[in-house]
Amino acid sequence: MSEIQDQIFSVSEITKSIKFILESTFEKISIEGEISNFKAHGSGHWYFNLKDEGAVINCTMWKGVNNYVFFTPEDGMKIIVTGRVTVYPPRGSYQIDVRSMKPAGVGELQAAFERLKKKLFEEGLFDQEFKKEIPTFPKKIGLITAADGAAVKDMISVAERRFPLVELLVVSTKVQGAGAAENIVQNIRKLNLLKDIDVIILARGGGSIEDLWAFNEEIVARAIYKSKIPIISGVGHEVDFTIADFVSDLRAPTPSVAMELATPDIEELKNFIKDSYSVSCDIIERTLENYRSEIEDQISSYAFRYPLEKIRKYSQMVDLSTYKIVKEIEKKILALSNRIALLSKSIELHDINKTLKKGFALIKQNSKFISRKNNFNFTEPATIKFYDGEIEIK
Repeated sequence: MSEIQDQIFSVSEITKSIKFILESTFEKISIEGEISNFKAHGSGHWYFNLKDEGAVINCTMWKGVNNYVFFTPEDGMKIIVTGRVTVYPPRGSYQIDVRSMKPAGVGELQAAFERLKKKLFEEGLFDQEFKKEIPTFPKKIGLITAADGAAVKDMISVAERRFPLVELLVVSTKVQGAGAAENIVQNIRKLNLLKDIDVIILARGGGSIEDLWAFNEEIVARAIYKSKIPIISGVGHEVDFTIADFVSDLRAPTPSVAMELATPDIEELKNFIKDSYSVSCDIIERTLENYRSEIEDQISSYAFRYPLEKIRKYSQMVDLSTYKIVKEIEKKILALSNRIALLSKSIELHDINKTLKKGFALIKQNSKFISRKNNFNFTEPATIKFYDGEIEIK
């Protein structure tokens, strides 16, 4: 010990010694603390601080390793990380190279759930006005679920029993653990590219809050909200509620109930058709009976029994109307003839040739007729018009 106290180290030497001691001593440790300054870098690496009331430690979780974290870390969340201490000589600092991460108890996940729920509620993602209508008779349903899980078997069984006409498209999806949320989002988008999907069921069986956490991720909620195809969520058991349930167009307590809500019951349809047929027959029979009664009333009426009397009556009315019309026309023609005669006589009285024939003459000078002596100019030529011709006076 005295040798170390008396020895003079360079900065590099002491840092190298500290690095060796720390990294060999704390090769694998677990630390509990609160996240702060969390940053998901574009490279895929995560950088954050882990702190408590007395200290702060820098942490790094590399791309690929963080793919196994089933939740999205956020500032203020208490977690437990497992990793090793590493020293970075150029800065003389140490950090935790994180190999795994989990919430520090269920309470942390529940708190994160409530924070996201409040955030999305305030943004309006849960509003009823944005819920899309579930089709009554779907031709094709897309199932986003684990292809080998009990949930998909239950849903197929329900569909075959209730509505065997429907076609099911099972999209194998990771529904638990790291990468599950991303896979769910990817498959929602994939189904939205298809033109023949009428409704989507997002489903998985029951489990703990950790098991169901993928359905509480913000990216899943926003993918559901943006889907143009209506989505029914059937996640977990009846007591389980996820963020996906609040955003979906319809929430079902279980996967089986989700399929029941998505499909009509063919037996109920048969009964409905049978009842409708019976009601239709009754309506038709009553209608025919009404027509039958009406026809019988017409047959027994006076007009039907004595049709010629009806025809003669209307014929007489036509003849009388025709006579009145003819008389009115004759009256108008006579009035017009008298008026034409008066006009002809008036025209005849004003005929200038008849006046000239009686010995009168017309004197015209400068294109005007001369009716008075004082208007005649003896120095200018004039024309005298007789019945049988004209003479020029110069």
